[in-house]
Amino acid sequence: MKHVLTLTLCCLGAAALLCGCGGGAGKKSGQDQAAADSLAAAEQNQRTMDKIAKLPEEPVFDIITSMGVIKIKLYADTPKHRENFAKLALEKYYDGTLFHRVINGFMIQGGDPLTKDAANKARFGTGGPDYTIPAEFVPQHTHKKGALAAARRGDAVNPYKESSGSQFYLVQDEVGCSQLDGDYTVFGETISGLDVIDKIAAVATDNRNCPLQDVKIVTVKLSD
Repeated sequence: MKHVLTLTLCCLGAAALLCGCGGGAGKKSGQDQAAADSLAAAEQNQRTMDKIAKLPEEPVFDIITSMGVIKIKLYADTPKHRENFAKLALEKYYDGTLFHRVINGFMIQGGDPLTKDAANKARFGTGGPDYTIPAEFVPQHTHKKGALAAARRGDAVNPYKESSGSQFYLVQDEVGCSQLDGDYTVFGETISGLDVIDKIAAVATDNRNCPLQDVKIVTVKLSD
């Protein structure tokens, strides 16, 4: 069976007038702040996109975890997934998230921003940005050990097999994951740190395959 990798009342008279004026000024200030925040966000996004444009065709990133470093290479022929992962990494989106689903003999899954807060535990695995990524299936990119692939919702609600906006998994066992070929987009591979994947896969988990002790992604950064 396939595993599914699986949003006062105011006073009278002059006092009321003053309150009204103050409220208007405050509203205007709030609008100005919102405009400034929007401009800052747009400028930050442009800086990130400029960095992505300068990346090599197959950039290498370090996923620095609480159990070691996993070095990954992103594939050039899955450009939508390559750009999205690079953008999120450069924006520090993954910093402080957890590997929230770990199955020994299968894979380790992370990338959910909800995992930054333990109060969200019942919802781990459901978080991410408000978009999906079109599937990019490339036949030669199979679920070999260390393959980097995108998690997604099941076929019943996702017939086009679109990928999660942020959640990903790393293959720990090629045989266990071979059934996923052609169903989940593989967009990179591990070039060092397979032992770290094995270590993470071996941790004790609860009945929802969530590690009993946090396995944290400290940061994801461009490799030196």
